[in-house]
Amino acid sequence: MSPAPVGGRQLLTGIETAGTFPVEYRFTHGQKGNRHLVVVFANFSAPSDYGWSNGVFDKLRANILWIRDRFEGEQSYYLCKEMDFALEQSVVTLISKVMEALDLTADSVTLWGGSKGGSAALYFGLKYGFRNIVALVPQFSIGTYVKNERPATARFMLGEGVPEENVRTVDSLIPDLVRSGANRTANIYLLSSLQDEQYPVQVEPFLGLFWHYENFNFVLSDSPHIADHTQVTGRNVPMLMGLVNFLIDGIAPRLGSVRNGFEEPDRDRSAIDSYLTATALVRGAEFPPPAVAAPGPRTRVHRNTVRFEGRAPGAVRVAVWEHGRYLGQTGVAADGTWSWELGRPWGVGEHLVKLYGVDAAGFQSRRTELGFTAVDDTRADSVTPAAPPARDGGAMP
Repeated sequence: MSPAPVGGRQLLTGIETAGTFPVEYRFTHGQKGNRHLVVVFANFSAPSDYGWSNGVFDKLRANILWIRDRFEGEQSYYLCKEMDFALEQSVVTLISKVMEALDLTADSVTLWGGSKGGSAALYFGLKYGFRNIVALVPQFSIGTYVKNERPATARFMLGEGVPEENVRTVDSLIPDLVRSGANRTANIYLLSSLQDEQYPVQVEPFLGLFWHYENFNFVLSDSPHIADHTQVTGRNVPMLMGLVNFLIDGIAPRLGSVRNGFEEPDRDRSAIDSYLTATALVRGAEFPPPAVAAPGPRTRVHRNTVRFEGRAPGAVRVAVWEHGRYLGQTGVAADGTWSWELGRPWGVGEHLVKLYGVDAAGFQSRRTELGFTAVDDTRADSVTPAAPPARDGGAMP
């Protein structure tokens, strides 16, 4: 058992050994009685081969099962070792046993993954009838991809020498399931991007196969914040968190084929910046900050007799803060004078107080900073010495 993370959810770790291949997993219980199960498949760069395990799922109410894609030291798309698909069956055994223990059916399960994990979510979801499938930037032609891009994975999955026949067999796994209409009533959500270098080869040619699926949804991101395959999911995390929370609550959105993105990071902001400046809460030189006549800067004052006095033209009140904590406020007389006392002894030692004026409309002045020392003996300064005026700090309390 792992310690509870910051989010407060206990992570349980284990190994399912009922199948031919031991399958490692992490699990966390649903919150507030939620009965849904999210099964997470990992991408190639997932820490410790557990995808989406960086805390982003901490607030989900569902049960969550993370499955590690690490078999005899290699990754496998959760499918096979040297074309032995007993590995796939071992993974299915784990999922089935968790569902059985939770008393859930496939209608209460969401399969989730990105890249390699997205391919696994599609494959297992279509083949084994899971209700919800979320596949983020998946590869459809898995055999070709690992042959060209992941030679060690290709040898592990397809065998030494990576026979072309095996490449073609694994390439056809997902497309053949889609062509056959496997699990055509599933809620399928597929994410890709025009900026993903894999899109033209690994995704676009296969989209038409889903035409007969009842709720197939395709989100195509077109964003200047995406440079390549690895950045597509990160750009879409807020949208994806909304989607998974819908699915956990038993709501399956129908999006169809949509595009998102279109940010304009270089857009001219001068007009809105001018408006914000003109209507800013904290005003400029036209509303001067409070002037403090006493105590003087760096004065030593008995902690029981600290009294602030000064002028604040244009203000109706003066607010006093220290270290980001509100201490109090006082009204301003018609002639602009004000005075304020804390109402209790100050702590012995140095203090840096910030003051600002507030006018009748609620606008604030810039900040005045004043430092003084509160003492607890008769050596306090009896008369405020001549000193530089209190400093206009300009910052928020």
